[in-house]
Amino acid sequence: MLELMAKLSTVAKAALQGEFGDHPALVSDLSIGRATKREFGDVQISAAMALGKKLGRPPRDLAALMLKSVAADELVARAEVAGPGFVNVWFKDQVIVDAATSLELRPIGRGQTVVIDYSSPNVAKPMHIGHIRSTIIGEALKRVLRALSYQVIADNHLGDWGTQFGKLIVAYKRWLDTDAFAKAPVEELLRIYIKYTQEEKREAGEEIAEDEATKSAPPILQEARRELVKLQAGDAKNVALWKTFIEVSMAEFARIYARLDVSFDVTLGESFYNDRLAATVALLQEKGIAVESEGAIAVFFSKERDGEELPPFLVRKGDGGFNYGTSDVAAVLYRVEHWSAGRILIVVDERQQLHFKQLFATARRLGVTASLEHVWFGLMRLPEGVIRTRDGEGLIYLDDFLDEAERRAEKVATEHNPALSETERREVARVVGLGAVRYNDLSKDRRTMITFTWDKALSLTGNTAPYLQYAYARMRSILRKASAEDYAPGPIAREVLSPVERDLLTRLLWYPDAVEQVARTACPHILCDYLFDLASAMSTFYAEHPVLKAEPEIRSSRLTLIDRVAQVLSDGLGLLGIGVLERM
Repeated sequence: MLELMAKLSTVAKAALQGEFGDHPALVSDLSIGRATKREFGDVQISAAMALGKKLGRPPRDLAALMLKSVAADELVARAEVAGPGFVNVWFKDQVIVDAATSLELRPIGRGQTVVIDYSSPNVAKPMHIGHIRSTIIGEALKRVLRALSYQVIADNHLGDWGTQFGKLIVAYKRWLDTDAFAKAPVEELLRIYIKYTQEEKREAGEEIAEDEATKSAPPILQEARRELVKLQAGDAKNVALWKTFIEVSMAEFARIYARLDVSFDVTLGESFYNDRLAATVALLQEKGIAVESEGAIAVFFSKERDGEELPPFLVRKGDGGFNYGTSDVAAVLYRVEHWSAGRILIVVDERQQLHFKQLFATARRLGVTASLEHVWFGLMRLPEGVIRTRDGEGLIYLDDFLDEAERRAEKVATEHNPALSETERREVARVVGLGAVRYNDLSKDRRTMITFTWDKALSLTGNTAPYLQYAYARMRSILRKASAEDYAPGPIAREVLSPVERDLLTRLLWYPDAVEQVARTACPHILCDYLFDLASAMSTFYAEHPVLKAEPEIRSSRLTLIDRVAQVLSDGLGLLGIGVLERM
């Protein structure tokens, strides 16, 4: 459909240029979009409303100028002027049929590099449900952009440095249970870190000093600072412990990512940028972007210069230490210099919006011209009592959450299809359970908060992964039955194409547009909405049209239509990281 609209835009633009010549308002392509209702055509040209004032003519007059050329074009069956100046256009059936033979995505990203920073768990802590949105959204964006031929660098920016490691070293030396560590190392590290936190609070009289440089810090905190200094100075024993923490954490993360079918090109944690921090601050000072203030060094903003009044952005603390803001500036510079990134997407929740405004404003003043985007998302909540926690701190481990998803999916599968074998049930549980979790997240506008409920996520009706997966399995079942009867797909018979079949074909043509919209907006729910709309249209088709019992020519045509819808559903769900099944 995108190519058809591009051709139509050229025709409509030429019609206006014939009247107005090379008017500046006609430099860009004309606005054409999907018709809001079927009765308004396949597409609508809405450019006349925007051009009315610029060209000094009523929009309906401009629409009439375009109509004459558009209606005469070889692609068009019918066109009309409607409303305040729309041109409603219906393509010829053969044009729709021909366009539906190839639904390949356009390589619009060829030669462009995008860096996506997502997931980013902290070393020495288990992944929990708080990590799932960043991980799932980032992975979907990576797949979509790659499908459009962008060069994508997927970067897992781990939290692997900082004050917490001094505390963890103290905890490790005091309380480590070696047997527990051998069995579940990350869980044991979390246990002793929690114990450290409780002990620090006890020593501080339930109050931890806000200023960690104060002499009144409790003894255990002073000890942690000494261990951190030793680590930063390269002490062999502490560095070895730190590397152990990273090693066991990475192994655990890798297992979770494999379960979710998530992968990264690089894993450059905060520690990777340590050697660059001093130079980064020096560069900011040299360019007059950062200045000293009360012993610290910060970037100050103004509405006139930066477009918005923001609080100061600290890049070096009063004690000479650096923070994650400093490493984020260094990371932006590295990504631009090392990969020539033209676009950088950082997938982090809504609570960090101010930080990224400060970061991006600082980067722009450093001369960074790449598109910098904070792909923020709302938090996810669970009703109380959905899953029991293992640590007593209310933390829901991601493993537990995924286990619960598979358990519930297996129960639903057994209830709906008792004939499934045990092996099939387990596979259905895995694909449907994990798909339900993923789709429940991605199908909502990422900028909203999500309240997750199992009944909604695993429902076989409505806009859910199980509904789409079942729609695919049903189509594959029809195609298998057809093959068993030696019925083969054939050319789509436009001469006997019903309105419902034509509508289904037209909806197929919008698949590339939906994918490109996700790439532009970093909003995966657009693709989810499209796939649900397509599957719903397929359901309408089933209700009104026999397939296997139809006349041979019509049967082969409808089998082809089913095959193409199934392929788009499979491809689209694959871009979201969701699998499909031949049988459910």
